[in-house]
Amino acid sequence: MLPAISPQEAFERFSKGEARLVDIRETDEYTQEFVPGSRLIPLSIIAKHPLKDADAPDKPIVFFCHSGNRTANASDLLERLAGDVQAYRLDGGISGWEKAGLPVEHISSTIPLFRQIQIAAGSLVLIGVIGSAFWHPFFWLSAFVGAGLVFAGISGFCGLGVLLSHMPWNRR
Repeated sequence: MLPAISPQEAFERFSKGEARLVDIRETDEYTQEFVPGSRLIPLSIIAKHPLKDADAPDKPIVFFCHSGNRTANASDLLERLAGDVQAYRLDGGISGWEKAGLPVEHISSTIPLFRQIQIAAGSLVLIGVIGSAFWHPFFWLSAFVGAGLVFAGISGFCGLGVLLSHMPWNRR
């Protein structure tokens, strides 16, 4: 189990260049808020990503997530991946960091794309169901959306996601 480090101590070490901060949250979480200077390596791919810093390979690593729970649950994996480098888990995650009054950058953004897809697909199904009460062919709208969701789940390709990702509010 990785030892916990307080946000204040982690900040002091990080500010002095004596530690690295590694954010293990997923990309969509990072795009909402992040600790300036931290490095994003999502837990879902961390085993495939080198943790060694070319400039300071022995510099301690402080891993963190949103609340600290994910980091604690993945503690054994993170400790193994850190190898011979001293590693810690940030007590309270980025939430604890922010509660301690330490710098967090918030990015004003739209609803994450996956949630936009859920809203759009759910709305189309609802329109199809309600609309079919007035005009029977509306039923096919729900069937089409359902088939699209099944296809997306099987293939990993979502046409609705591609369409929504090209909307003006999703361009950066």
